Amino acid sequence: MRSDSSGPRVLMRKIRELMAEPLQPQARLDEIVRQIAQNMVAEVCSIYVLRADAVLELYATEGLNPGSVHLAQLKLGEGLVGTIAATARSLNLSEAQKHPAFTFIPGTGEEPFNAFLGVPILRAGRTLGVLDVQNRAKRVYREEEVEALETVAMVVAEMIAAGSLEGLSRPGVVLDLSRPVSFTGIALAEGIGLGHVILHEPRVVVTNLFNEDVGAEITRLEQSLQFLRVSIEDMLSRRDIAAEGEHRAVLEAYRMFAHDRGWVRRLEEAVRNGLTAEAAVEKVQSDMRARMMHMTDPYIRERLHDFDDLANRLLRQLMGRTEIGDGADEPSDAIIVARSMGAAELLDYRRDKIRGLILEEGTATSHVVIVARALGLPVVGQAKGVVSMSENRDAIIVDGTDGGVHLRPTAEVEAVFIEKVQFRAKRQEQYRALRDVPAETRDGVAVNLLMNAGLLVDLPQLVDCGAAGIGLFRTELQFMVASSMPKASEQERLYSAVIDAAGDMPVTFRTLDIGGDKLLPYLHQSPEENPALGYRAIRLALDRPGLMRTQLRALLKAARGRELRIMFPMVTELGELRQARDLIARELTHLTKFGHVMPRQLKLGAMIEVPSLLFQLDELMALVDFVSIGSNDLFQFFSAVDRGNARMAGRFDDLSPPFLSALKTILDAGIRNGVEVGLCGEMAGKPLAAMALMGLGFRSISMTPSAIGPVKAMMIELELEKLEAVMADYMANPRRMGTMRQLLTDFAQAHSIPH
Repeated sequence: MRSDSSGPRVLMRKIRELMAEPLQPQARLDEIVRQIAQNMVAEVCSIYVLRADAVLELYATEGLNPGSVHLAQLKLGEGLVGTIAATARSLNLSEAQKHPAFTFIPGTGEEPFNAFLGVPILRAGRTLGVLDVQNRAKRVYREEEVEALETVAMVVAEMIAAGSLEGLSRPGVVLDLSRPVSFTGIALAEGIGLGHVILHEPRVVVTNLFNEDVGAEITRLEQSLQFLRVSIEDMLSRRDIAAEGEHRAVLEAYRMFAHDRGWVRRLEEAVRNGLTAEAAVEKVQSDMRARMMHMTDPYIRERLHDFDDLANRLLRQLMGRTEIGDGADEPSDAIIVARSMGAAELLDYRRDKIRGLILEEGTATSHVVIVARALGLPVVGQAKGVVSMSENRDAIIVDGTDGGVHLRPTAEVEAVFIEKVQFRAKRQEQYRALRDVPAETRDGVAVNLLMNAGLLVDLPQLVDCGAAGIGLFRTELQFMVASSMPKASEQERLYSAVIDAAGDMPVTFRTLDIGGDKLLPYLHQSPEENPALGYRAIRLALDRPGLMRTQLRALLKAARGRELRIMFPMVTELGELRQARDLIARELTHLTKFGHVMPRQLKLGAMIEVPSLLFQLDELMALVDFVSIGSNDLFQFFSAVDRGNARMAGRFDDLSPPFLSALKTILDAGIRNGVEVGLCGEMAGKPLAAMALMGLGFRSISMTPSAIGPVKAMMIELELEKLEAVMADYMANPRRMGTMRQLLTDFAQAHSIPH
């Protein structure tokens, strides 16, 4: 090749001109390989495209046997080309035949060639094929030649992504970009959704690849990099960002990466090789993503993710895209695919168009998952890699029952899930038929089945699911989905609407459980290492009496002349409860003084979530009218296990005798003191666990609306007296072999109880 860099520059100009010509796809590919061979003084140039069956097929060549096009094939990982595709890394060899992966492809006529340069055809980190050049002479291709070939590979990647190469091969051949992919995540909200992908952060598509003025593009790149660095400095200098902690280290790493000379140099080199600034960012980012997919070290993967995030920010800055999309053009059966998202962002989408949510991150207690569950959407989390593998409008299935995600499913898989959806619909119809059936066991014991709620969209389900009332209304959800602190009048309107919708049915309002892991963007708090154990709920509210008194006043005014039930979360010691009661007394005095109609009846309760309350139950019962066990947090603290940690999710069982004994202790204290004891949380919504709770003696449990049907179907077949005897015998003999869960399963099966 020429001794200067004129070859790559001429090549870029030729490719730019070529892409503007009205050519058929195969003719365009043939001309691309011809131009590369001519301008890089290569005797061979070939394009291989990855098919859905993990085979690389020769789609165009200059220098090899033209009759081998669409016939020559290599498996993924086979030969030099297959190795490049499998590893997403270039190979630059002076004696290709000595490489251990070298394999002859019969019929191509490549035997005489020694020098080999091959680069992966990448898009969003995905390998779509391989582009290579070969020469008889033993030589190593220079860095600018590698850059030039990688740049042309971007052009070919866009052709593949646009679908223009579909149909060039034999009938029935499907390219890898269209192949079905399945992911295994964690089921976070039950249900099945079939629809089409809408990426929450739409991929910025770079359409202008080639620059006209290198100097101008370098300047654009430098200006955008400077803007990026300033924005990171702003984040670091914010007063609400603590000076110490892991979060600080992350931001410092961002600052370091934004100034990384190696990253900037690769961006500048791509621009000098003929790309626009945004195309340069896309090229370098795609290289990074490809490396990410093959990294096993979690620390290195996390650092590469930081680079990926920085590249996205830089790309949006260059393209003038400050927003990530408004959801205005989603399909009518949209399934949102995101790395992560906030609860308010989910509500920006039209509910009538959304069929499900898939997250690369997310746990059962993520705010967005709580809201999605309230909306009745199936959710799968921890579906790693789903974002980069998805394109907007791809067909997709989300299975919130077993955590499966099926992207671009085959007709057979789709048919199976359509049948599942129909079966679920039939079963839901059966549950709806139970709506007006009394919630009683087979031997006539009544149990209050209440529902959890937190938003206005939950209220129609109160009647639809046949709940006896609202056992837990999460008032913090109104704050989580708002962009600013809800005014007292807005809070009052919400609470009044909830009480109106409930009519004669009871509603238990939980005061704000914010702080810790439920940070509000407009309520500045210092980050904490252990947020679940930190500054949250009643701890925060008592330190901000203005916030708590505003909410209490709104609740009291909303309940005018009706019953009001208020419950305080995260109570650790009785002094907190006394302070809260004092605040309510002050608000009652204030409102009465100004002539407001007070609630007909006011009942105060506490959530038992902290194990310390187990040792002051009688004193607690003297201060409240009712208690509700928050099974999620109580089990978390009881077992010393982070319920948001996917690795620990199934390690300990909430049906273990020690935890059930703790629940029975609380229940006995309530009976002894004449105080109503209920339970809310995920445990109540699982038929087998609900059966255990009833066997312990619980007569009031609260759950998600969708769980009421299955739990009622279980209890109307349950002979409670028999179950109580079996459970009492087991609890009295802790050395008995087997688990409580197995005992309950065997009991349910023996008595034909759905569970």
